[in-house]
Amino acid sequence: RVHKPTSGDRDARGTSLTAMPTVIGIRFKDSGKTYFFDPNNLTDLNQGDHVIVDTVRGPELAKVAYPPREVPQEEIVGELKPVLRRAEPADFERMRLLNARHDEVMARCAEKIREHGLPMRLVKAEYSFDGSRLTFYFTAEKRVDFRMLVRDLARTYRTRIELRQIGPRDEAKLLGG
Repeated sequence: RVHKPTSGDRDARGTSLTAMPTVIGIRFKDSGKTYFFDPNNLTDLNQGDHVIVDTVRGPELAKVAYPPREVPQEEIVGELKPVLRRAEPADFERMRLLNARHDEVMARCAEKIREHGLPMRLVKAEYSFDGSRLTFYFTAEKRVDFRMLVRDLARTYRTRIELRQIGPRDEAKLLGG
């Protein structure tokens, strides 16, 4: 029988035989799920620090949920994306400016929904960190064909538009409930 190394096994010099990757816990929303990211050699990050991380959807502003630590390889699902850098005052200003348009964006989208006669209720609008994508969250009883609405909104805002249908529990989470 061949012995497979476990996390506690060490070689003669005391080096772990199963190298455990170092990760940092990141949250995108205060009450949201914690995701693992590669700290990318940024060692002085602490809980509560704001960082810019690379995601499949581009750079995003996030918060450190817990500082860098080693975890067993099997706890990592998929590829570890890197923390790009610490957030700077200009990053918060950019988000503030994008979020300042929230009410106007919501009103304009609600107007477009009425124009298209769609049976959906708008819940929230969110810009991505770099402003390249505008996501609208909505609730609806049934599936809604919103392709024409998306085209209309893309022309209006000159950015990539995403519409996400959410359920009542997601709505409560999004609105901080």
